[in-house]
Parts: sequence; C-alpha cells; structure tokens
Amino acid sequence: MDFQIGSKIKKLRKARKLTLQDVARETGFSPALISQIENNNVSPPIATLSKIAKFFDVKMGHFFEEEEEERKYEIVRRLDRRVVSRVISKAGTGHGYTYEALSFRKRNKKMEPFVLTIAERAEDETLYNHDGEEFLLILKGTAEVILDEERFTLEAGDAVYFDSSLRHRLLASSDEEVQVLAVVTR
Repeated sequence: MDFQIGSKIKKLRKARKLTLQDVARETGFSPALISQIENNNVSPPIATLSKIAKFFDVKMGHFFEEEEEERKYEIVRRLDRRVVSRVISKAGTGHGYTYEALSFRKRNKKMEPFVLTIAERAEDETLYNHDGEEFLLILKGTAEVILDEERFTLEAGDAVYFDSSLRHRLLASSDEEVQVLAVVTR
C-alpha cells in the first residue's frame, strides 16, 4: 500500500507557504531531493523523514496515518503492514533496504515501530542522526551498527538501544539479508 508520504510533505509545506528551497535550507537536504520526495519518486530513509517531521513539528507517524478517527489501540496483521521500498539516501543513492510500518492508524504515538529488511551491504557509509531514541533488535542475519566512530557486529537476537542524536548507521555485514525490528521515538 502506498502512503503518499511525499504528498503529505507537500501539503504541510504549502499550508505554511514555504518553498522547496525554504524546506531544503532548514533540513539540510537539497531542493531536488525534497522535490523527488514530494512527488513520490523516492521515499526518504527514517533519519531523513524524522528531520522533515521535526521541521514541520509533526510526528513521523503523521506520514503513515490514514484519515480516520483516533484509536486507543491498533492491531496490524502481517499481511496488512505498510511497505516502503524505494528508500533513497540524501546523496540520491539506494540503500538496499525496505521498511514496513507496524503501526500506521494510531495517532499521537510516542514511538514508531518498523521491520527493516536490508537486502545488501551498502557501499555508502554515511552516518545519520536525528532527535529521539532508537531500539534495534536483529531478527535475522548479521548486521553492523556504527555509533559515532565505534562499530559493533550484531547477530540474530542481539539488540542495541541508543540516543538517535549519535551519528549512526545500520549495515548488513555481507550480502546476506538482515531483518531488524526498529523502534524510533521522537
């Protein structure tokens, strides 16, 4: 299912009477990348989406919500997960991963749970940071997490919890697929 993340970003931008250059200047991303995201040509990685959400003062979940009434709980069946697969980096290159939103109807959440699937080891090791905290649990495969200048190898069953203001990156250790439960707070 398509979230139309880009059109939601465009709607927020236009409601505030901002240009692509205004958003780019404040978020640190290029106007071309913001345009690609708004036109749903690419989907931003979680760190990029988090910075955009912070700039517009909305929760990341805003981009995954359907226009429905507020719920006190939400059950998401495996086949109903929302998949975002065209994930592109700030530099415009592919990351080789997809993420599935595990909650997208519940509004005003304090956390965003995702299942990340990393299909290949990325050549780009650009580190990202954003507000909030993250929890990662390796479900399948072997991953490498970079936290500032330190590298850690995590295998299935291993977990890491960190302040997202640390420059960080999650990579597959090889071309073996890695599956990760990720929970991000704002």
